[in-house]
Amino acid sequence: MKEQLFEKLDVAFEDMVVIRRHLHMYPELSFKEQTTAKFINDFYTDLGIEVKSGVGGNGVVARIYGGRPGKTVALRADFDALPIQDEKDVAYKSSVPGVMHACGHDGHTATLLQLAKAIHTLREKLVGNYVFIHQHAEELAPGGAKAMIADGCLEGVDVIFGTHLWSLTPFGTIEYLAGPIMAAADRFEIVIQGAGGHGAAPHQTKDAIVIGSQLVMNLQQLVSRRIDPIESAVLSIGSFNANNAFNVIADSATIGGTIRTFNSAVRKLMEQEMTRIIEGTAIASNCSIDFNYVQGYPAVVNHTAETEVVKNAAKTIPGVTTAKTCKPKMIGEDFAYYLEAVPGSFFFTGAKPKEAYPHHHPKFDFDERAMLVAAKTLGAVAIDFQESLS
Repeated sequence: MKEQLFEKLDVAFEDMVVIRRHLHMYPELSFKEQTTAKFINDFYTDLGIEVKSGVGGNGVVARIYGGRPGKTVALRADFDALPIQDEKDVAYKSSVPGVMHACGHDGHTATLLQLAKAIHTLREKLVGNYVFIHQHAEELAPGGAKAMIADGCLEGVDVIFGTHLWSLTPFGTIEYLAGPIMAAADRFEIVIQGAGGHGAAPHQTKDAIVIGSQLVMNLQQLVSRRIDPIESAVLSIGSFNANNAFNVIADSATIGGTIRTFNSAVRKLMEQEMTRIIEGTAIASNCSIDFNYVQGYPAVVNHTAETEVVKNAAKTIPGVTTAKTCKPKMIGEDFAYYLEAVPGSFFFTGAKPKEAYPHHHPKFDFDERAMLVAAKTLGAVAIDFQESLS
């Protein structure tokens, strides 16, 4: 059965590229993806596949029922873009100023649409049912996954799988990992309120920049001195704003950053320790400091048995030259919410082009052949899961 699916996907590859490039030219930001959602909904409607739009916001969910009884497998792709100006010199460059698909979600969508079409043509021969979750707003917390789950996208689903096209991993590579594979992604903001004044009279001020600088240096010691070396954590300061004239001492400063962890206890400890340091600094400096810590997506934790299905399926995929475990990545993904609700696994599909740039870069692109590998792997994983139970 997998061989028949692979043949249909080979024929569908050109259409996959056409869809991907169309979506790349007309990107939409998180929570604003109405046109993209309609495109996805119309694709399924034209094929006569059961589809529901407006799931948890802009989400779209399609369902295909196999001809033989079995479990229900869900496959997920995201479809939102980023607020980045596209700097590539290609025919399919984004036509929307300041917005581009800089993370491969256009490729994820094209992959899943053509895989669904191929499965639809083989449905009478297939075991079980297949749910295709097209998720909005992966890039912006609170994300789309949580709302889609609350709206029933996982109703009746026994297991879920997903993949991410990865521009820094060589084409032909499938990477998987049981347990934590992507980190919890939190953010924070620190607002320091001191007392400004003339640069010639610092003794009459409470210098927000100096206080903020002390905070930055003290916070950098949290991971190295408060977290067990066996565990992993990242604290990064991304912004420090205190704009004044050259001879004015700042009365206020705002610091922003992110925390990345895999272990929930470490996640809690980081927030507690940050609070302690900030409160101590406020007392020592005799100023007020507001601290806002926002928990983002939890860690993506793959289930062991389902990851084994991915591992075994990857070895059977034409075009896959390397299938291996990978190191956990400190990036975040709201696929985590699906894995908290049902068993499943999320893996990476190598998509490194000749000139590779990291995700979220203005010149980001990927090797489009990776979409075919991703489609075949997702399809094989779904079929193998069903057949392992029959």
